[in-house]
Amino acid sequence: MRRVVITGLGLVTPLGGDVETTWKNLIAGESGAGTITKFDPEGQKCTIACEVKDKDHAWGFDPDKRVDHKVQRQVDPFIIYGIDAAGQAIEDAGLDGDLPEVMKRRIGCSIGSGIGGLPGIEKESIVLHERGPGRVSPHFVHGRLINLVTGQVQIKYGFMGPNHAVVTACSTGAHSIGDAARMIRDDDADIMLAGGAESTVNPLGIAGFAQARALNMSMNDRPTEASRPYDKDRDGFVMGEGAGVMVLEEYEHAKARGAKIYGEVTGYGLSGDAYHVTAPHPDGLGAQLAMEMALKKAGKNAGDIDYVNAHGTSTMADTIELAAVMRVLGKDLGGASMSSTKSAIGHLLGGAGAVEAIFCVLAMRDSVVPPTLNLHNPDDGTEGVDLVPLKAREREVNAVLNNSFGFGGTNASLIMQKVD
Repeated sequence: MRRVVITGLGLVTPLGGDVETTWKNLIAGESGAGTITKFDPEGQKCTIACEVKDKDHAWGFDPDKRVDHKVQRQVDPFIIYGIDAAGQAIEDAGLDGDLPEVMKRRIGCSIGSGIGGLPGIEKESIVLHERGPGRVSPHFVHGRLINLVTGQVQIKYGFMGPNHAVVTACSTGAHSIGDAARMIRDDDADIMLAGGAESTVNPLGIAGFAQARALNMSMNDRPTEASRPYDKDRDGFVMGEGAGVMVLEEYEHAKARGAKIYGEVTGYGLSGDAYHVTAPHPDGLGAQLAMEMALKKAGKNAGDIDYVNAHGTSTMADTIELAAVMRVLGKDLGGASMSSTKSAIGHLLGGAGAVEAIFCVLAMRDSVVPPTLNLHNPDDGTEGVDLVPLKAREREVNAVLNNSFGFGGTNASLIMQKVD
Protein backbone atom coordinates (compact mmCIF):
# COMPACT_ATOMS: atom_id res chain seq x y z
CA MET A 1 0.00 0.00 0.00
CA ARG A 2 1.39 3.39 -1.04
CA ARG A 3 1.31 5.77 1.93
CA VAL A 4 0.35 9.43 1.51
CA VAL A 5 2.11 12.13 3.51
CA ILE A 6 1.81 15.92 3.70
CA THR A 7 4.92 17.84 2.67
CA GLY A 8 3.71 21.40 1.99
CA LEU A 9 1.08 23.88 3.19
CA GLY A 10 -0.40 27.09 1.79
CA LEU A 11 -3.09 29.43 3.13
CA VAL A 12 -4.89 32.63 2.20
CA THR A 13 -7.49 33.45 4.85
CA PRO A 14 -9.26 36.31 6.63
CA LEU A 15 -6.57 35.98 9.33
CA GLY A 16 -3.57 36.21 7.04
CA GLY A 17 -2.07 35.90 3.58
CA ASP A 18 0.13 32.95 4.55
CA VAL A 19 0.25 29.93 6.85
CA GLU A 20 2.16 31.30 9.82
CA THR A 21 0.31 34.64 10.02
CA THR A 22 -3.03 32.86 9.85
CA TRP A 23 -2.06 30.26 12.45
CA LYS A 24 -0.59 32.83 14.85
CA ASN A 25 -3.78 34.89 14.74
CA LEU A 26 -6.03 31.86 15.04
CA ILE A 27 -4.24 30.59 18.15
CA ALA A 28 -4.28 34.12 19.62
CA GLY A 29 -8.08 34.16 19.38
CA GLU A 30 -8.31 36.86 16.71
CA SER A 31 -11.40 37.19 14.52
CA GLY A 32 -11.35 37.86 10.79
CA ALA A 33 -14.88 39.26 10.77
CA GLY A 34 -15.88 42.84 10.01
CA THR A 35 -18.24 45.02 8.02
CA ILE A 36 -18.12 44.18 4.31
CA THR A 37 -15.69 46.36 2.35
CA LYS A 38 -15.66 44.63 -1.06
CA PHE A 39 -18.92 46.36 -1.99
CA ASP A 40 -21.39 48.74 -0.39
CA PRO A 41 -23.59 46.45 1.73
CA GLU A 42 -26.32 49.05 2.29
CA GLY A 43 -29.70 47.41 1.84
CA GLN A 44 -28.37 43.91 2.48
CA LYS A 45 -29.87 41.91 5.33
CA CYS A 46 -26.35 40.80 6.24
CA THR A 47 -23.58 43.41 6.14
CA ILE A 48 -20.70 41.43 7.66
CA ALA A 49 -18.19 38.86 6.39
CA CYS A 50 -14.75 37.43 7.03
CA GLU A 51 -12.86 38.97 4.12
CA VAL A 52 -9.29 38.40 2.96
CA LYS A 53 -7.52 41.63 3.91
CA ASP A 54 -5.80 43.97 1.44
CA LYS A 55 -2.01 43.93 1.29
CA ASP A 56 -1.65 47.14 3.32
CA HIS A 57 -3.33 45.45 6.32
CA ALA A 58 -1.15 43.84 9.00
CA TRP A 59 -2.69 40.48 8.06
CA GLY A 60 -2.97 41.35 4.40
CA PHE A 61 -2.66 39.29 1.23
CA ASP A 62 -0.47 40.48 -1.63
CA PRO A 63 -1.52 38.82 -4.90
CA ASP A 64 1.51 40.23 -6.71
CA LYS A 65 3.81 37.75 -4.95
CA ARG A 66 2.74 34.72 -6.97
CA VAL A 67 0.04 35.68 -9.48
CA ASP A 68 0.85 37.40 -12.76
CA HIS A 69 -0.91 40.76 -13.31
CA LYS A 70 -2.41 39.54 -16.58
CA VAL A 71 -3.95 36.56 -14.82
CA GLN A 72 -5.24 38.77 -12.01
CA ARG A 73 -7.12 40.92 -14.53
CA GLN A 74 -8.74 37.92 -16.18
CA VAL A 75 -9.90 35.74 -13.30
CA ASP A 76 -12.10 35.83 -10.23
CA PRO A 77 -10.60 36.20 -6.73
CA PHE A 78 -11.04 32.52 -5.82
CA ILE A 79 -8.60 31.58 -8.59
CA ILE A 80 -6.08 34.18 -7.40
CA TYR A 81 -6.33 32.88 -3.84
CA GLY A 82 -5.96 29.29 -5.03
CA ILE A 83 -2.92 29.99 -7.20
CA ASP A 84 -1.18 31.77 -4.33
CA ALA A 85 -2.01 29.09 -1.73
CA ALA A 86 -0.75 26.42 -4.13
CA GLY A 87 2.44 28.41 -4.72
CA GLN A 88 3.03 28.67 -0.98
CA ALA A 89 2.58 24.90 -0.61
CA ILE A 90 4.93 24.21 -3.52
CA GLU A 91 7.60 26.44 -2.01
CA ASP A 92 7.11 24.91 1.44
CA ALA A 93 7.55 21.44 -0.04
CA GLY A 94 10.74 22.43 -1.87
CA LEU A 95 9.19 21.86 -5.30
CA ASP A 96 9.69 25.38 -6.67
CA GLY A 97 13.05 24.66 -8.28
CA ASP A 98 13.93 23.35 -11.73
CA LEU A 99 12.28 19.94 -11.56
CA PRO A 100 12.99 17.15 -14.07
CA GLU A 101 10.34 16.75 -16.76
CA VAL A 102 9.72 13.15 -15.77
CA MET A 103 8.91 14.31 -12.22
CA LYS A 104 6.50 17.02 -13.43
CA ARG A 105 4.53 14.37 -15.29
CA ARG A 106 3.84 12.69 -11.95
CA ILE A 107 2.63 15.86 -10.16
CA GLY A 108 -1.09 16.63 -10.34
CA CYS A 109 -3.68 18.97 -8.85
CA SER A 110 -7.02 18.46 -7.15
CA ILE A 111 -8.20 21.96 -6.21
CA GLY A 112 -11.93 22.68 -6.18
CA SER A 113 -14.51 25.28 -5.24
CA GLY A 114 -18.10 25.14 -4.10
CA ILE A 115 -19.42 28.01 -6.22
CA GLY A 116 -16.48 29.46 -8.14
CA GLY A 117 -16.60 32.75 -9.99
CA LEU A 118 -19.84 34.21 -8.66
CA PRO A 119 -18.58 37.84 -8.54
CA GLY A 120 -17.56 37.66 -12.20
CA ILE A 121 -20.81 36.01 -13.21
CA GLU A 122 -22.76 38.78 -11.49
CA LYS A 123 -20.61 41.51 -13.04
CA GLU A 124 -20.75 40.20 -16.61
CA SER A 125 -24.49 39.55 -16.35
CA ILE A 126 -24.94 43.27 -15.68
CA VAL A 127 -22.66 44.09 -18.63
CA LEU A 128 -24.73 41.83 -20.88
CA HIS A 129 -27.98 43.41 -19.73
CA GLU A 130 -26.82 47.03 -19.91
CA ARG A 131 -24.32 47.04 -22.77
CA GLY A 132 -25.06 43.97 -24.89
CA PRO A 133 -23.33 40.68 -25.73
CA GLY A 134 -20.49 42.32 -27.61
CA ARG A 135 -19.16 43.86 -24.41
CA VAL A 136 -18.99 40.66 -22.35
CA SER A 137 -15.36 39.88 -21.48
CA PRO A 138 -13.62 37.28 -23.67
CA HIS A 139 -12.15 35.95 -20.44
CA PHE A 140 -15.59 35.47 -18.88
CA VAL A 141 -15.72 31.68 -19.13
CA HIS A 142 -12.17 30.67 -18.27
CA GLY A 143 -11.97 33.34 -15.58
CA ARG A 144 -14.92 31.85 -13.67
CA LEU A 145 -14.66 28.07 -14.12
CA ILE A 146 -14.00 26.07 -10.96
CA ASN A 147 -11.37 23.81 -12.53
CA LEU A 148 -9.29 26.81 -13.57
CA VAL A 149 -7.52 26.95 -10.21
CA THR A 150 -6.06 23.56 -11.02
CA GLY A 151 -5.60 24.58 -14.65
CA GLN A 152 -3.76 27.80 -13.83
CA VAL A 153 -1.51 26.09 -11.27
CA GLN A 154 -0.54 23.32 -13.66
CA ILE A 155 0.14 25.79 -16.47
CA LYS A 156 2.25 28.00 -14.19
CA TYR A 157 4.40 25.16 -12.87
CA GLY A 158 4.31 22.71 -15.79
CA PHE A 159 2.72 19.87 -13.80
CA MET A 160 1.14 17.27 -16.11
CA GLY A 161 -0.30 14.76 -13.65
CA PRO A 162 -4.03 14.37 -12.88
CA ASN A 163 -6.00 17.59 -13.47
CA HIS A 164 -8.98 17.34 -11.15
CA ALA A 165 -11.51 19.71 -9.57
CA VAL A 166 -14.12 18.75 -7.00
CA VAL A 167 -17.46 20.59 -6.66
CA THR A 168 -19.29 19.31 -3.58
CA ALA A 169 -20.47 22.50 -1.89
CA CYS A 170 -18.95 22.93 1.57
CA SER A 171 -17.33 19.49 1.48
CA THR A 172 -15.22 20.40 -1.56
CA GLY A 173 -11.89 21.01 0.17
CA ALA A 174 -11.99 17.77 2.14
CA HIS A 175 -13.13 15.73 -0.86
CA SER A 176 -10.32 17.28 -2.91
CA ILE A 177 -7.74 16.08 -0.38
CA GLY A 178 -9.30 12.64 -0.04
CA ASP A 179 -9.55 12.16 -3.80
CA ALA A 180 -5.94 13.30 -4.29
CA ALA A 181 -4.75 10.85 -1.63
CA ARG A 182 -6.54 8.06 -3.49
CA MET A 183 -4.84 9.05 -6.75
CA ILE A 184 -1.45 8.71 -5.09
CA ARG A 185 -2.39 5.38 -3.52
CA ASP A 186 -3.59 4.16 -6.93
CA ASP A 187 -0.23 5.19 -8.46
CA ASP A 188 -1.79 7.83 -10.73
CA ALA A 189 0.66 10.38 -9.32
CA ASP A 190 3.54 10.70 -6.88
CA ILE A 191 2.63 14.22 -5.76
CA MET A 192 -0.71 16.08 -5.70
CA LEU A 193 -1.60 19.68 -4.89
CA ALA A 194 -4.92 19.36 -3.05
CA GLY A 195 -7.38 21.83 -1.55
CA GLY A 196 -10.10 24.35 -2.17
CA ALA A 197 -10.72 28.04 -2.80
CA GLU A 198 -13.73 30.35 -2.56
CA SER A 199 -14.70 34.01 -2.80
CA THR A 200 -18.42 34.83 -2.80
CA VAL A 201 -18.39 38.06 -0.79
CA ASN A 202 -20.34 39.95 -3.44
CA PRO A 203 -23.89 41.36 -3.55
CA LEU A 204 -25.45 38.30 -5.14
CA GLY A 205 -23.68 35.80 -2.90
CA ILE A 206 -24.54 37.61 0.33
CA ALA A 207 -28.14 38.24 -0.74
CA GLY A 208 -28.64 34.63 -1.84
CA PHE A 209 -27.38 33.06 1.37
CA ALA A 210 -29.30 35.62 3.43
CA GLN A 211 -32.52 34.80 1.59
CA ALA A 212 -31.86 31.14 2.34
CA ARG A 213 -31.70 32.21 6.02
CA ALA A 214 -28.22 30.75 6.34
CA LEU A 215 -26.31 33.90 7.37
CA ASN A 216 -26.17 35.70 10.69
CA MET A 217 -28.33 38.81 10.29
CA SER A 218 -28.82 39.84 13.92
CA MET A 219 -25.28 40.97 14.76
CA ASN A 220 -24.39 43.33 11.94
CA ASP A 221 -23.26 45.82 14.56
CA ARG A 222 -21.08 43.18 16.31
CA PRO A 223 -19.32 41.30 13.50
CA THR A 224 -16.61 39.65 15.61
CA GLU A 225 -19.30 38.09 17.81
CA ALA A 226 -21.50 36.79 15.01
CA SER A 227 -19.90 33.41 14.33
CA ARG A 228 -20.60 31.38 17.46
CA PRO A 229 -20.74 27.61 16.90
CA TYR A 230 -22.31 25.51 19.65
CA ASP A 231 -23.59 28.64 21.40
CA LYS A 232 -27.33 28.94 22.12
CA ASP A 233 -27.31 32.50 20.79
CA ARG A 234 -26.06 31.61 17.30
CA ASP A 235 -28.07 32.88 14.37
CA GLY A 236 -26.40 31.61 11.20
CA PHE A 237 -22.93 31.56 9.70
CA VAL A 238 -20.63 34.38 8.62
CA MET A 239 -19.39 34.25 5.02
CA GLY A 240 -15.65 33.76 4.66
CA GLU A 241 -13.27 33.60 1.72
CA GLY A 242 -9.78 32.35 0.93
CA ALA A 243 -7.97 29.15 0.00
CA GLY A 244 -6.07 26.25 1.46
CA VAL A 245 -3.78 23.91 -0.49
CA MET A 246 -1.51 21.14 0.74
CA VAL A 247 1.10 19.05 -1.03
CA LEU A 248 0.40 15.34 -0.72
CA GLU A 249 3.18 12.95 -1.61
CA GLU A 250 3.90 9.25 -1.68
CA TYR A 251 5.88 8.44 1.46
CA GLU A 252 8.92 6.77 -0.11
CA HIS A 253 9.11 9.49 -2.76
CA ALA A 254 9.11 12.17 -0.03
CA LYS A 255 11.79 10.35 1.96
CA ALA A 256 13.98 9.88 -1.08
CA ARG A 257 14.13 13.61 -1.78
CA GLY A 258 14.54 14.54 1.89
CA ALA A 259 11.21 16.34 2.16
CA LYS A 260 9.87 17.74 5.41
CA ILE A 261 6.87 15.62 6.46
CA TYR A 262 4.05 17.17 8.49
CA GLY A 263 1.88 14.10 8.80
CA GLU A 264 0.05 11.36 6.95
CA VAL A 265 -3.45 11.11 5.45
CA THR A 266 -4.69 7.72 6.63
CA GLY A 267 -8.50 7.90 6.53
CA TYR A 268 -11.08 9.28 4.10
CA GLY A 269 -14.81 8.73 4.46
CA LEU A 270 -17.61 10.09 2.30
CA SER A 271 -21.36 9.66 2.27
CA GLY A 272 -24.70 11.20 1.32
CA ASP A 273 -27.61 12.15 3.56
CA ALA A 274 -30.33 11.36 0.98
CA TYR A 275 -32.55 13.74 2.93
CA HIS A 276 -32.77 17.45 1.92
CA VAL A 277 -31.04 20.00 -0.31
CA THR A 278 -29.95 22.28 2.54
CA ALA A 279 -30.80 20.66 5.88
CA PRO A 280 -28.66 17.82 7.26
CA HIS A 281 -30.20 14.49 8.14
CA PRO A 282 -31.88 15.13 11.53
CA ASP A 283 -30.13 12.14 13.08
CA GLY A 284 -26.76 13.02 11.54
CA LEU A 285 -26.62 9.57 9.96
CA GLY A 286 -24.71 10.71 6.87
CA ALA A 287 -22.09 12.45 8.98
CA GLN A 288 -21.78 9.37 11.17
CA LEU A 289 -21.26 7.10 8.16
CA ALA A 290 -18.49 9.34 6.79
CA MET A 291 -16.66 9.40 10.13
CA GLU A 292 -17.00 5.65 10.62
CA MET A 293 -15.64 5.02 7.13
CA ALA A 294 -12.68 7.32 7.76
CA LEU A 295 -11.86 5.53 11.03
CA LYS A 296 -12.07 2.14 9.33
CA LYS A 297 -9.82 3.19 6.45
CA ALA A 298 -7.30 4.64 8.91
CA GLY A 299 -7.36 1.52 11.07
CA LYS A 300 -8.13 3.70 14.07
CA ASN A 301 -10.26 3.25 17.15
CA ALA A 302 -12.40 6.09 18.45
CA GLY A 303 -10.03 6.64 21.38
CA ASP A 304 -7.10 7.29 19.02
CA ILE A 305 -8.46 10.68 17.92
CA ASP A 306 -7.05 13.63 19.88
CA TYR A 307 -8.65 16.55 18.04
CA VAL A 308 -11.74 17.08 15.89
CA ASN A 309 -11.99 20.13 13.67
CA ALA A 310 -15.76 20.29 13.38
CA HIS A 311 -17.80 21.50 10.44
CA GLY A 312 -19.44 23.71 13.11
CA THR A 313 -21.00 26.45 11.00
CA SER A 314 -22.84 28.39 13.74
CA THR A 315 -26.23 27.11 12.60
CA MET A 316 -28.68 24.68 14.15
CA ALA A 317 -26.84 21.89 12.30
CA ASP A 318 -24.14 22.17 14.98
CA THR A 319 -26.12 20.08 17.43
CA ILE A 320 -26.70 17.39 14.80
CA GLU A 321 -23.00 17.14 14.04
CA LEU A 322 -22.05 17.07 17.71
CA ALA A 323 -24.51 14.24 18.41
CA ALA A 324 -23.06 12.27 15.49
CA VAL A 325 -19.48 12.81 16.67
CA MET A 326 -20.46 11.70 20.17
CA ARG A 327 -22.00 8.50 18.79
CA VAL A 328 -18.82 7.73 16.86
CA LEU A 329 -16.20 8.73 19.43
CA GLY A 330 -18.12 8.46 22.71
CA LYS A 331 -20.27 10.80 24.73
CA ASP A 332 -17.26 12.81 25.88
CA LEU A 333 -15.58 12.41 22.46
CA GLY A 334 -13.32 9.81 24.00
CA GLY A 335 -11.27 12.54 25.60
CA ALA A 336 -10.65 14.38 22.33
CA SER A 337 -10.91 18.14 22.01
CA MET A 338 -13.24 19.54 19.36
CA SER A 339 -13.47 23.10 18.06
CA SER A 340 -14.87 25.07 15.16
CA THR A 341 -12.38 27.44 13.57
CA LYS A 342 -15.22 28.95 11.54
CA SER A 343 -15.77 31.03 14.67
CA ALA A 344 -12.64 32.97 13.64
CA ILE A 345 -12.49 32.80 9.84
CA GLY A 346 -16.15 32.36 8.92
CA HIS A 347 -17.38 29.75 6.49
CA LEU A 348 -15.16 29.47 3.41
CA LEU A 349 -17.67 27.17 1.69
CA GLY A 350 -15.66 25.11 -0.84
CA GLY A 351 -12.39 26.23 0.72
CA ALA A 352 -13.39 25.39 4.29
CA GLY A 353 -12.42 21.73 4.43
CA ALA A 354 -8.95 22.33 3.05
CA VAL A 355 -8.17 25.31 5.28
CA GLU A 356 -9.42 23.40 8.31
CA ALA A 357 -7.41 20.31 7.36
CA ILE A 358 -4.30 22.50 7.40
CA PHE A 359 -5.28 23.76 10.85
CA CYS A 360 -5.42 20.10 11.94
CA VAL A 361 -1.91 19.53 10.61
CA LEU A 362 -0.62 22.58 12.48
CA ALA A 363 -2.32 21.40 15.67
CA MET A 364 -0.29 18.20 15.41
CA ARG A 365 2.90 20.13 14.65
CA ASP A 366 2.60 22.55 17.57
CA SER A 367 0.64 20.46 20.12
CA VAL A 368 -2.06 23.10 20.47
CA VAL A 369 -5.73 23.08 19.50
CA PRO A 370 -7.41 26.28 18.24
CA PRO A 371 -10.36 27.77 20.11
CA THR A 372 -14.06 28.06 19.43
CA LEU A 373 -14.63 31.80 19.73
CA ASN A 374 -17.79 33.38 21.18
CA LEU A 375 -18.77 30.20 23.03
CA HIS A 376 -20.27 31.80 26.13
CA ASN A 377 -23.58 29.96 26.39
CA PRO A 378 -23.02 26.35 25.28
CA ASP A 379 -25.78 24.17 23.91
CA ASP A 380 -27.51 21.71 26.21
CA GLY A 381 -25.88 18.32 26.02
CA THR A 382 -22.33 19.60 25.67
CA GLU A 383 -21.43 18.88 29.28
CA GLY A 384 -18.19 16.91 29.49
CA VAL A 385 -17.21 17.77 25.92
CA ASP A 386 -14.11 19.89 25.41
CA LEU A 387 -15.20 22.43 22.77
CA VAL A 388 -12.11 24.56 23.51
CA PRO A 389 -14.11 27.68 24.40
CA LEU A 390 -12.56 31.12 23.80
CA LYS A 391 -8.87 30.21 24.20
CA ALA A 392 -6.50 27.79 22.49
CA ARG A 393 -5.32 24.85 24.56
CA GLU A 394 -2.00 23.06 24.61
CA ARG A 395 -2.28 19.30 24.40
CA GLU A 396 -0.66 16.38 22.63
CA VAL A 397 -2.20 15.84 19.20
CA ASN A 398 -1.18 12.66 17.37
CA ALA A 399 -4.28 12.00 15.26
CA VAL A 400 -7.02 14.32 14.03
CA LEU A 401 -10.47 14.09 12.46
CA ASN A 402 -11.66 16.82 10.10
CA ASN A 403 -15.36 17.03 9.16
CA SER A 404 -16.96 18.83 6.21
CA PHE A 405 -20.63 18.65 5.24
CA GLY A 406 -22.42 20.42 2.40
CA PHE A 407 -25.69 21.31 0.70
CA GLY A 408 -27.20 18.39 -1.12
CA GLY A 409 -26.28 16.11 1.76
CA THR A 410 -22.63 15.57 0.81
CA ASN A 411 -20.30 14.56 3.64
CA ALA A 412 -16.54 14.11 3.96
CA SER A 413 -14.30 13.14 6.86
CA LEU A 414 -10.51 13.01 6.88
CA ILE A 415 -8.15 11.44 9.39
CA MET A 416 -4.55 12.60 9.53
CA GLN A 417 -1.85 11.56 11.95
CA LYS A 418 1.78 11.98 12.82
CA VAL A 419 4.12 9.73 10.85
CA ASP A 420 5.37 6.74 12.83
